[in-house]
Amino acid sequence: MKVMVVENYKELSQKSAQMFYQSIINKRAINLGLATGGTPVGFYQELVKFLKGHDMTECIRTFNLDEYIGLSKGNPNSFYTFMNDHFYKPLNLSDDQTFIPNGKADDLEDESSQYETLIQSYGGIDLQLLGVGENGHIGFNEPGSHFEQRTHVVNLKPSTVQANARFFNSIKDVPKKAITMGIGTILDAKEIIVIANGEHKAEAIYQLVHGEKSRNWPITALKGHSNVTVILDEAAANKVKLRQAT
Repeated sequence: MKVMVVENYKELSQKSAQMFYQSIINKRAINLGLATGGTPVGFYQELVKFLKGHDMTECIRTFNLDEYIGLSKGNPNSFYTFMNDHFYKPLNLSDDQTFIPNGKADDLEDESSQYETLIQSYGGIDLQLLGVGENGHIGFNEPGSHFEQRTHVVNLKPSTVQANARFFNSIKDVPKKAITMGIGTILDAKEIIVIANGEHKAEAIYQLVHGEKSRNWPITALKGHSNVTVILDEAAANKVKLRQAT
């Protein structure tokens, strides 16, 4: 595992976007695993700047980590809308390049299974972007999740609902369930880049770098992966940087 500490959020966004851009231009075709939430917004802004106007976007396929159950694509709080606003539309990506679970599917278990099969049918994820929750969740894999689990339906922890309430008019509007890639699905990615900013992420990062593998901290599953880069601002690194974690 490689840990990089940068000065601030802007530098974190630029560095992570640059790494993705380099991987994209180095491959004829690439499958990107992508994340949503507050942390990746700057990443998408910077990556769009790198890719805007380049025909290399034709080689990109994207697979999102998760989607809220009960929200249609057109809902302003759906992860599809987030991705369309921040990445799909700015780069004119077509529908057959962009994949995300259907949170309005009639059969959610079947949707989960089909999404897992879809990822595998395209050869798996080449490069996966991850954020991390305060409680250590990756995707929507909450504490207690099995490390072998594949794409599935999950009940969100109250702490996760509370953390995401800032994106909704009221906490009552936040969905309580989601479809998410499982930790086993995430670990199948050939390369993983984790980005984290803010002191509220420091404990989860500490557990990743210095803790033991534990289902209490889902992010620690990444300790078993051979190609992980963690990019942190100084606040998120304040429990690890003095230990020279590299």
